[in-house]
Amino acid sequence: MAQALAEARAAAERGEVPVGAVITDPGGQVIAAAGNRTRELSDPTAHAEILAIRAACAAAGSERLPGHGLWVTLEPCPMCAAAISAARIAALYYGAEDIRMGGVAHGARVFDHPQCHHRPQVYDGIGAHEARVLLQAFFEERR
Repeated sequence: MAQALAEARAAAERGEVPVGAVITDPGGQVIAAAGNRTRELSDPTAHAEILAIRAACAAAGSERLPGHGLWVTLEPCPMCAAAISAARIAALYYGAEDIRMGGVAHGARVFDHPQCHHRPQVYDGIGAHEARVLLQAFFEERR
């Protein structure tokens, strides 16, 4: 989670919402890392999770990542949760909950939907305090 938090801090420095994501292979090695780039790329899908999944799939030469773990600083939104399922990621580790826009424990609860093809193991609250503080500071500066 430390590397995901570093990606989130780098995103904040770029003026992006501070969310970072890291993907590890089945052996625990980091194979992809990203922070939000929606503004930089003028792309509403350029969330940290999506960018990390794209990079990991490219590195693996596959559209699926069985046995892999995704570490993200904020509860994934419904779009990212659907991508996690589609990529067949084995485990999701996330920090802060997102009551307003989350798609895992809140809102759409994508993995609980009967049409969800793959449900990863979910571990929440990892590095939650630091992730929450980073997000709150970012938005307080902009108000």
